[in-house]
Amino acid sequence: MRVLVTGGAGFLGSHLCERFISEGDEVIAMDNLLTGDVRNFAHLQDNPRFSFIQHDVSRFIEVDGELDAILHFASPASPIDYLNYPIQTLKVGALGTHNTLGLAKQKNARYLLASTSEIYGDPLVHPQPETYVGNVDTIGPRGVYDEAKRFAESMVMAYHRTHDLDTRIVRIFNTYGPRMRLDDGRVVPNFIGQALRGQELTIYGDGSQTRSFQYVDDLIEGVYRLLHADYHLPVNIGNPSEMSILQFAQFVNEITENAAGITYVDERIKGDPQTRQPDIARARELLGWQPRVDLEHGLQRTIDYFRELV
Repeated sequence: MRVLVTGGAGFLGSHLCERFISEGDEVIAMDNLLTGDVRNFAHLQDNPRFSFIQHDVSRFIEVDGELDAILHFASPASPIDYLNYPIQTLKVGALGTHNTLGLAKQKNARYLLASTSEIYGDPLVHPQPETYVGNVDTIGPRGVYDEAKRFAESMVMAYHRTHDLDTRIVRIFNTYGPRMRLDDGRVVPNFIGQALRGQELTIYGDGSQTRSFQYVDDLIEGVYRLLHADYHLPVNIGNPSEMSILQFAQFVNEITENAAGITYVDERIKGDPQTRQPDIARARELLGWQPRVDLEHGLQRTIDYFRELV
């Protein structure tokens, strides 16, 4: 295949480029480098089947030649990024999705949107199935990301129904692994960075809020299978093994042998969901997919990567 990956210099996008290259496909990575980094795909740049276009997908997109698939992964994805770049986040979710869908229509290419568990907001249903419509604060600070992705899903389904475009939607739950930025504000790099520096791990609130963490290799496998499946409605890809943030902090301290302990900040971040756990029955049934990498092994690989950065 000849594949376009937007956000190809990002954490997830670069792993996705790597997967397609390993499958023998030709890959075009596109990124404006607002939050991405070309070092994430430096090991691919000498490969004749890989190329990079620096471009903002919120502006008109032109790609020479045929395309078999477009995977739209461009977007700030961590709270610190989409709070710093709220308008860019909304534009890449709206204009970027529109432009990439238009390109897919022009090229008659299969299209996959990277959506997010954040479309569920602070959920009132637990665990979250794809049929749950969510509980989102549209005007809160996190709404710029949540609503951008919700709009993007609506746009994808409109193109599918109106133009019979061959589309897919993946709802990605908390994912971690090598190539995350140490300063991106998400809990995994925050905790690992603090632990490797011998600092106390900072918990917002009492630590009772829950998350479920999947290793990046599991996510990429799920996305790859979904692209090749004949299914057009959203599919959750995440690890249903749920734990509290306090439990996670204790585990990080244990695995890094950090004796500094934990400190608490009274207020939780506004809009921070209390619970997060995917219902992955649809992925199991449709894709034969479930996470394979356990937390200890995934975290150890991630810690080894971050040791070089701290």
